[in-house]
Amino acid sequence: MRLLACCYNDPEMQIDPDAVYPIRADCRDDAPKTRFKPRPGLTLSPKRWKLLHNEEGVLDIAGMIKRVQRGGVHPTIKGEVWEFLLGCYDPKSTTEQRNQLRQQRRLEYEKLKTKCREMDTTVGSGRVITMPVITEDGQPIEDPNSVGSEQQTSGAPLSKEVIQWKLTLHQIGLDVNRTDRVLVYYESQANLARLWDILSVYSWVDKDIGYCQGMSDLCSPISIILEHEADAFWCFERLMRRVRGNFISTSTSIGVRAQLTTLSTIMKSVDPKLHEHLENLDGGEYLFAFRMLMVLFRREFSFVDTMYLWELMWSMEYNPNLFSMLESDSGTSRATTKDESILRQCGKFERKILQAAKKDEEIPLSVFVVASVLEARNKKLLGEAKGLDDVVKILNEITGSLDAKKACREALQIHEKYLNTVKA
Repeated sequence: MRLLACCYNDPEMQIDPDAVYPIRADCRDDAPKTRFKPRPGLTLSPKRWKLLHNEEGVLDIAGMIKRVQRGGVHPTIKGEVWEFLLGCYDPKSTTEQRNQLRQQRRLEYEKLKTKCREMDTTVGSGRVITMPVITEDGQPIEDPNSVGSEQQTSGAPLSKEVIQWKLTLHQIGLDVNRTDRVLVYYESQANLARLWDILSVYSWVDKDIGYCQGMSDLCSPISIILEHEADAFWCFERLMRRVRGNFISTSTSIGVRAQLTTLSTIMKSVDPKLHEHLENLDGGEYLFAFRMLMVLFRREFSFVDTMYLWELMWSMEYNPNLFSMLESDSGTSRATTKDESILRQCGKFERKILQAAKKDEEIPLSVFVVASVLEARNKKLLGEAKGLDDVVKILNEITGSLDAKKACREALQIHEKYLNTVKA
């Protein structure tokens, strides 16, 4: 009983997340209210985080996943924990091995940033580009508010890759200037520029995707919780490996539409009545859920609750082989297994997939979370939605009222129901 009382009096657990990520005074009335609070015995605390490492720094990954699934991560250690959840480090690595890899990555990032700075001096300058600096054919555009990149655009013609990259810079700036501006953190020009730098370098590294709207929403929390810019970049790069398919566009389709099609299949299986109603409203393509999947519920939850939802999903999807799969560029596909030692280190959602007798199509947990949101509004959608505008209105009303843990729990139930329906 004394231990329990001590736990509940632990100052680590009495911290207010909104105090860690303060909202500007003029935005507090309109910002979604935060529901997440660190809870003793559930939330992964700094003290528990230290105890989960042995003397060499090797992490008890199963213990970490179990705790995160139960109650999320304490605000003061989110950066360190997210690096593991997103596969930046091997859970079997020692502190020394991680330090070596971290230094190696920081040097690599500095090289990439230097290359970008050579192409445009705004990179790393503490400024943000919000006006086009180049035409479609590679000619420089004068910006009276910028010392710009005249030296980079004069002389030899620019390559197609450089032109493509420079054309994205002002769009990144426009998006950065409207990302999470309710936070006090982004009152600092340096913090805005840091987010712009990370996204600009990523746009150069991932030439097939470049930059797309929505990426700033995904990168912002990572940029905030990881102190070193290079660490934030590589953590974001790992996140993008999970979701980059959503940003792949062709002349005929947008990547996230594949997930919307899957969502349609799931809803038809688990709730045919609601699916038929949405189809009759011309909503059978589920385009109203586009934003939820593209930016992973950034608009439906407060800033703090979004981070809580993300770490819940990542912990439930965690596979101990994630690091090695990412390092070998083999993607995140995995074979089914009955190996108990591996299953114990997996998240609830991943474990269910690996235990399946037949390897099903890999569907991210986020799709089932959207399904859980729709199911939670089943009666309202069936009773009040007379058109697509009503559907959008009803779903917009959920902003700030969703419970992240409940949404994930119900998503797991829908996944189970879907698997059973498919087998049947």
